[in-house]
Amino acid sequence: MTREQAKDLLAVPDRSTLKGKRDYVILALLVGCALRRNELAELDIETIQQREGRWVLADLEGKGRRIRTVAVPIWVKLGINAWMTAAGIEDGRLLRSVSKSGKINGDTLSDWAVWSIVEQSSKQIGIEHFGAHDLRRTCAKLCRKSGGDLEQIKFLLGHSSIQTTERYLGSDQDIEIAVNDNFGL
Repeated sequence: MTREQAKDLLAVPDRSTLKGKRDYVILALLVGCALRRNELAELDIETIQQREGRWVLADLEGKGRRIRTVAVPIWVKLGINAWMTAAGIEDGRLLRSVSKSGKINGDTLSDWAVWSIVEQSSKQIGIEHFGAHDLRRTCAKLCRKSGGDLEQIKFLLGHSSIQTTERYLGSDQDIEIAVNDNFGL
Protein backbone atom coordinates (compact mmCIF):
# COMPACT_ATOMS: atom_id res chain seq x y z
CA MET A 1 0.00 0.00 0.00
CA THR A 2 1.31 3.45 -0.90
CA ARG A 3 1.35 6.47 1.40
CA GLU A 4 -1.64 7.92 -0.48
CA GLN A 5 -3.58 4.66 -0.18
CA ALA A 6 -2.78 4.56 3.55
CA LYS A 7 -4.16 8.13 3.88
CA ASP A 8 -7.28 7.06 1.98
CA LEU A 9 -7.69 4.02 4.23
CA LEU A 10 -7.43 6.16 7.37
CA ALA A 11 -10.12 8.46 5.96
CA VAL A 12 -12.66 5.61 5.63
CA PRO A 13 -14.00 5.48 9.23
CA ASP A 14 -16.65 8.08 10.10
CA ARG A 15 -14.91 9.63 13.08
CA SER A 16 -18.07 11.45 14.17
CA THR A 17 -19.39 8.08 15.47
CA LEU A 18 -18.12 5.90 18.30
CA LYS A 19 -17.56 2.96 15.93
CA GLY A 20 -15.73 5.25 13.49
CA LYS A 21 -13.42 6.50 16.23
CA ARG A 22 -12.66 2.90 17.23
CA ASP A 23 -12.12 1.75 13.65
CA TYR A 24 -9.78 4.69 13.02
CA VAL A 25 -7.69 3.68 16.05
CA ILE A 26 -7.53 0.11 14.75
CA LEU A 27 -6.32 1.21 11.33
CA ALA A 28 -3.98 3.86 12.79
CA LEU A 29 -2.29 1.40 15.17
CA LEU A 30 -1.85 -1.13 12.37
CA VAL A 31 -0.48 1.41 9.86
CA GLY A 32 1.49 3.53 12.33
CA CYS A 33 2.77 0.95 14.81
CA ALA A 34 2.94 -2.30 12.78
CA LEU A 35 1.04 -4.35 15.34
CA ARG A 36 -0.17 -7.86 14.67
CA ARG A 37 -3.95 -8.14 14.90
CA ASN A 38 -3.86 -10.26 18.08
CA GLU A 39 -1.45 -7.77 19.71
CA LEU A 40 -3.93 -5.04 18.84
CA ALA A 41 -7.00 -6.93 20.03
CA GLU A 42 -5.31 -7.68 23.39
CA LEU A 43 -3.81 -4.22 23.90
CA ASP A 44 -4.40 -2.93 27.44
CA ILE A 45 -4.61 0.77 28.36
CA GLU A 46 -1.76 0.27 30.84
CA THR A 47 0.54 -0.55 27.91
CA ILE A 48 0.25 3.05 26.67
CA GLN A 49 2.96 4.88 28.57
CA GLN A 50 5.37 7.78 28.32
CA ARG A 51 9.02 6.82 28.01
CA GLU A 52 11.91 9.08 27.13
CA GLY A 53 9.50 11.95 26.50
CA ARG A 54 7.19 10.19 24.03
CA TRP A 55 4.20 7.88 23.94
CA VAL A 56 4.90 4.18 23.49
CA LEU A 57 3.27 0.80 23.69
CA ALA A 58 5.50 -0.54 26.43
CA ASP A 59 6.72 -4.10 26.71
CA LEU A 60 4.46 -5.74 24.12
CA GLU A 61 4.77 -9.50 24.05
CA GLY A 62 4.82 -10.57 20.44
CA LYS A 63 5.43 -13.66 18.40
CA GLY A 64 7.89 -16.07 20.01
CA ARG A 65 7.23 -14.28 23.34
CA ARG A 66 9.67 -11.53 22.29
CA ILE A 67 9.19 -8.26 24.15
CA ARG A 68 9.36 -4.94 22.34
CA THR A 69 8.42 -1.33 22.97
CA VAL A 70 6.79 0.49 20.07
CA ALA A 71 6.84 4.28 19.59
CA VAL A 72 3.38 5.74 18.98
CA PRO A 73 3.24 8.59 16.43
CA ILE A 74 1.34 11.62 17.73
CA TRP A 75 -1.42 11.27 15.10
CA VAL A 76 -2.08 7.74 16.39
CA LYS A 77 -2.10 8.92 20.02
CA LEU A 78 -4.61 11.67 19.18
CA GLY A 79 -6.92 9.03 17.70
CA ILE A 80 -6.51 6.87 20.81
CA ASN A 81 -7.37 9.84 23.03
CA ALA A 82 -10.51 10.65 21.01
CA TRP A 83 -11.68 7.01 21.19
CA MET A 84 -10.99 6.64 24.92
CA THR A 85 -12.80 9.89 25.74
CA ALA A 86 -15.84 9.11 23.58
CA ALA A 87 -16.06 5.52 24.86
CA GLY A 88 -15.38 6.44 28.50
CA ILE A 89 -12.55 3.90 28.69
CA GLU A 90 -10.14 4.32 31.59
CA ASP A 91 -8.70 0.84 32.10
CA GLY A 92 -8.65 -2.67 30.69
CA ARG A 93 -8.59 -3.38 26.98
CA LEU A 94 -8.23 -0.41 24.66
CA LEU A 95 -10.50 -1.80 21.97
CA ARG A 96 -14.06 -2.87 22.64
CA SER A 97 -16.96 -4.17 20.64
CA VAL A 98 -19.47 -1.53 19.56
CA SER A 99 -23.11 -2.55 19.01
CA LYS A 100 -25.15 -1.60 15.94
CA SER A 101 -26.85 1.03 18.11
CA GLY A 102 -23.43 2.64 18.71
CA LYS A 103 -22.86 1.60 22.34
CA ILE A 104 -19.91 -0.21 23.91
CA ASN A 105 -20.83 -3.88 23.93
CA GLY A 106 -18.44 -5.85 26.15
CA ASP A 107 -14.87 -5.51 27.36
CA THR A 108 -13.01 -7.02 24.41
CA LEU A 109 -12.70 -7.10 20.65
CA SER A 110 -11.63 -10.24 18.79
CA ASP A 111 -8.70 -10.39 16.41
CA TRP A 112 -11.21 -11.53 13.76
CA ALA A 113 -13.13 -8.29 14.25
CA VAL A 114 -9.86 -6.43 13.56
CA TRP A 115 -9.40 -8.51 10.39
CA SER A 116 -12.96 -7.71 9.26
CA ILE A 117 -12.57 -3.96 9.83
CA VAL A 118 -9.37 -3.91 7.76
CA GLU A 119 -10.89 -5.97 4.97
CA GLN A 120 -14.07 -3.86 4.78
CA SER A 121 -12.14 -0.57 4.92
CA SER A 122 -9.66 -1.60 2.23
CA LYS A 123 -12.52 -2.66 -0.06
CA GLN A 124 -13.98 0.84 0.31
CA ILE A 125 -10.81 2.29 -1.24
CA GLY A 126 -10.76 -0.31 -4.01
CA ILE A 127 -8.25 -2.80 -2.61
CA GLU A 128 -9.45 -6.41 -2.53
CA HIS A 129 -7.99 -9.26 -0.46
CA PHE A 130 -6.11 -7.01 1.95
CA GLY A 131 -5.67 -7.96 5.60
CA ALA A 132 -4.30 -6.62 8.85
CA HIS A 133 -0.91 -8.22 8.29
CA ASP A 134 -0.61 -6.32 5.00
CA LEU A 135 -0.77 -3.11 7.06
CA ARG A 136 2.23 -4.37 9.07
CA ARG A 137 4.16 -4.64 5.81
CA THR A 138 2.82 -1.25 4.73
CA CYS A 139 4.16 0.33 7.93
CA ALA A 140 7.58 -1.24 7.36
CA LYS A 141 7.72 -0.06 3.75
CA LEU A 142 6.57 3.47 4.61
CA CYS A 143 9.21 3.63 7.37
CA ARG A 144 11.91 2.56 4.90
CA LYS A 145 10.74 5.02 2.20
CA SER A 146 10.87 7.77 4.82
CA GLY A 147 14.55 7.01 5.44
CA GLY A 148 14.12 4.62 8.35
CA ASP A 149 17.08 2.49 9.32
CA LEU A 150 16.65 -1.22 8.59
CA GLU A 151 17.70 -2.19 12.13
CA GLN A 152 15.18 0.24 13.69
CA ILE A 153 12.42 -1.17 11.48
CA LYS A 154 13.44 -4.65 12.68
CA PHE A 155 12.94 -3.47 16.29
CA LEU A 156 9.57 -1.88 15.45
CA LEU A 157 8.33 -5.12 13.91
CA GLY A 158 9.79 -7.27 16.69
CA HIS A 159 11.71 -9.50 14.30
CA SER A 160 14.56 -11.59 15.66
CA SER A 161 16.28 -11.61 12.27
CA ILE A 162 17.15 -8.76 9.92
CA GLN A 163 16.50 -11.18 7.04
CA THR A 164 12.82 -11.39 8.02
CA THR A 165 12.62 -7.60 7.93
CA GLU A 166 14.30 -7.54 4.52
CA ARG A 167 11.68 -9.99 3.23
CA TYR A 168 8.91 -7.71 4.54
CA LEU A 169 10.45 -4.82 2.67
CA GLY A 170 11.17 -6.78 -0.48
CA SER A 171 14.71 -5.38 -0.31
CA ASP A 172 16.84 -5.56 -3.41
CA GLN A 173 20.36 -4.31 -3.92
CA ASP A 174 20.51 -0.99 -5.78
CA ILE A 175 23.73 -0.94 -7.83
CA GLU A 176 22.86 2.24 -9.73
CA ILE A 177 22.59 4.36 -6.55
CA ALA A 178 24.91 2.42 -4.25
CA VAL A 179 24.96 3.10 -0.53
CA ASN A 180 28.75 3.32 -0.50
CA ASP A 181 28.92 6.11 -3.13
CA ASN A 182 28.31 8.93 -0.66
CA PHE A 183 31.10 8.57 1.91
CA GLY A 184 32.69 11.86 0.89
CA LEU A 185 36.18 10.37 0.99
